[in-house]
This record gives sequence, C-alpha cells and structure tokens, in this order.
Amino acid sequence: MKKKVRVGLLFGGKSTEHEISLISAKNILEALDLEKYEPILISINKRGQWHLETQETLRKMVFSNAILENFTENLSFVSLEECKQIVSYKDSKLQKSLDLDVIFPILHGAYGEDGTIQGLLQLANIPFVGAGVLGSAIGMDKDVMKRLLQQAGIPVAPFICLHDYQEIPAFEEVILRLGCPFFVKPANTGSSVGITKVRDQGTYFLAIKKAFLYDRKILLEKYIQGREIECAVLGNEDLLASLPGEIEPLHEFYSYEAKYLDAKGAKLHIPASLSQEQIAHVQTMAMTVFRTLCCAGMARVDFFLTKNQELLVNEINTIPGFTRVSIYPKLWEISGLSYSQLIDQLIQLAITRHEKGKKIQTIIGG
Repeated sequence: MKKKVRVGLLFGGKSTEHEISLISAKNILEALDLEKYEPILISINKRGQWHLETQETLRKMVFSNAILENFTENLSFVSLEECKQIVSYKDSKLQKSLDLDVIFPILHGAYGEDGTIQGLLQLANIPFVGAGVLGSAIGMDKDVMKRLLQQAGIPVAPFICLHDYQEIPAFEEVILRLGCPFFVKPANTGSSVGITKVRDQGTYFLAIKKAFLYDRKILLEKYIQGREIECAVLGNEDLLASLPGEIEPLHEFYSYEAKYLDAKGAKLHIPASLSQEQIAHVQTMAMTVFRTLCCAGMARVDFFLTKNQELLVNEINTIPGFTRVSIYPKLWEISGLSYSQLIDQLIQLAITRHEKGKKIQTIIGG
C-alpha cells in the first residue's frame, strides 16, 4: 500500500483574520482526499503559540472562534538535515515527533501571508503551499506591490503612501490628487480590515486614526468607479488562469462585514459577464501580475474594470480564502477544477517546487 502524504494544515495565527483562517482550514480538511493524504492539524493561537489539534477541536474552534488550549498539545519546530519534523510536548515533556511531507499554510494576513511563516518553513526545509518569502511579502504590502506594478507598466489606482512618522496631508491636498471620495486603508491587512471610504474632512481624520490601528503604513487611494473583477491563478512556472468572476457589493464597498458577516453583503457573478476578448485580457494580466510579484502556487488577482473598459489592478491575495463564500475555489470550480482537485494540485505544486529548490547549491565548492 502506497504511503500517504502527511500534510500539515497550519491555521489560526496572530492576525485580525484569525477566525477566517479557522473556517478555511475546516473546508480544506473536508476536501482532502484521505486515501492519498494524512492531515496533521496545527493551530497558532493569537499569542503565537503552536498546538496540535484533532478534527473535533478544529470543529469546536470554528463554532467558538477560539483556540481550545486545554484540549491541545504544544508544538515546536525541529530541523534535522533532511528531516521535516515538528515535535509535540505537554507539561514540558516530549510527546512525539511529526515528520511532515508538506505544509498547507492557511494563515491570512500578518504573520502568515506576509513572508513570516514562509521564511520559517523554508529554513526548516519543509515544502509549503503558496508563494515564498519574497512573493508573500510583496503581495501583503500594498504600497510595495503597487510601486512594482507601476514600474512594470501595469495600471493601478493612484495612491498616496503615508507612514506614522509623517505629517498627515491636508484634506484639500488629498482631494486635489485623488478626488473625492477616496479610500484610507492599512498597507498590510487583508479582508478589508481597517478600510474606510472617505467623503468629508471629518471622516478623513477618523479614517486615518482607524487605519493606523492596524499598521504603521497606510494608503490613501483614489476611488475607482467600475466593476470589481477577480481572477484565480494556479501554478509555478506554467500558469493557469480561471474564468473571471465579479463581485457586486451591496454595502458601500466590499467591507469585512460584507465579506463574512452579512450573507447578503454582495452578489457573486461566477463567471463574470464579459466578452471573450475581455476574459482573455483579464487572464493574461492576472498571470502577468502573478509573475511580476514573484508568486508561486496560488493567488487571486483583483481588478477594477472602468466604464471606459480600462483594467486596473486593485491587489493580489497570495493566500486566498477557502470559506464557503470564498471566490478562489469557486472560480476554479466553474473553470472545471473541483475543490478536492484544486487542493491536490496545490499540494503537488508545493512538493515539486521544493524538489527543484533542493538542487540549488548553497555551499561554495560543495
């Protein structure tokens, strides 16, 4: 009997998107082919502590939105030559070691999607799903991402970057550059956390204060009136792009509440109503963005399509959601790839990329 591939599902994390990660992990677990894969459930609580979970504790976490630490074993990394191990311990006593073949990080936002965990996994010599350190860090930082896209000649919405040590520009100065309304958003959050649509001076300063609660760097970004188009990308060197979808927000914009708390917060049109020429343009640009930003494995690229048919990149998401309302798996399903097949391909892409990376020489003369 062929040995099962041991897949570590890594979820939770210290970010504001902790609860979304739990739901994504539950869905991925349910989609895994258990005849081919053996799942190992690893949670990270909001203090950054690692725990070994069971399917039952994960189910309880999804319903309680909390890591149930009384029911879990603590975990720690051990990197030994070619071994890819994590050890568990309880009450300071070693319990067992877990030799993992690959890790599927389902950590949205800071400390999970920003290159932090990717660096740790790379250092521990464990294959992992998704972009590496550089692609993850670029994709998370909206300022760096947009500047790189601009340099590559890829259109983005006009924006102003502001650090917490800089003087806040006058409202009148901002509207001269960006128009009104405009958005204020943290540079390094996802799921629309900390974003405000600004229409007047009073809202402006409150929005600045709110965004700085989540990051030391924020963006002031022009409001683009147009359709919100999304495209899923899959692959390492040889890329595939899904049929595009469209999000029609029923709130003022596609906020955290509209995404996750209000079942009627938005309408999803999958696939989007686009011409064949528009579909090809979206797919080509999505793959170009993916390569420009040094991504791997998976990403969702978000666009604005204006009334003048101009396609602007909004952002990229290197660890897209896998909840029941998440658009990334839905786009692949309409493109002919089931949820289970998608998870399988992502795991295989991670293992293949790791094997190629092992061929790179790291010792001079070795």
